[in-house]
Amino acid sequence: MRHGKKVNHLGRTNSHRKAMMGNMATSLILHKRITTTLAKAKALRVYVEPLITKSKSDTTHSRRTVFSYLQDKDAVSILFREIAEKVASRPGGYTRIIKMENRLGDNAEMAMIELVDYNTVYTKGDAAVAKKSTRRRGGKGKTAEAAPAAEVKAEPVAEVIEEPKAEAPVAEVEAPAVAEEAAPAAEEAPEAPAANEENAEKGE
Repeated sequence: MRHGKKVNHLGRTNSHRKAMMGNMATSLILHKRITTTLAKAKALRVYVEPLITKSKSDTTHSRRTVFSYLQDKDAVSILFREIAEKVASRPGGYTRIIKMENRLGDNAEMAMIELVDYNTVYTKGDAAVAKKSTRRRGGKGKTAEAAPAAEVKAEPVAEVIEEPKAEAPVAEVEAPAVAEEAAPAAEEAPEAPAANEENAEKGE
């Protein structure tokens, strides 16, 4: 009897099922995304996520344990080098299952299973949300930064106001020179009427 046994046998023997899960896990690690039936995707998620958790501790023992499941050196090296770095801060939930249209031949439910951290669409959305949160937190910082900027702007204005004051004495110095130039002109002005009077006398 199979009381309390919730493992989906997937219509295969134990050895066949383990080999298939190992091959699918290897394909998922190498390609980061695979398409399969929904039942197999759910079974693969339970199979591969403990292996990804094991890869966070890069020791000889954990590498040998993962290799006993995957039986692929390239997949093990990629898992411990690349994937372990990306999922280091994620406490589980390394895969995502997305349902797709049913298969044409037998109308089986299909799904795409992928590694969460390698989906650029969802990753960009998370980054945008993180930026928004930093913007909200940085609102006070921006106001604090704006105040020094206003102070810096106020200093050049003060300098501009001081510059005309420095030029004012120059204008006062030039004013007497203009007056002196006007004085000789005034002195020359009376000579002109005298010349006119002489011309008038000659005319008479």
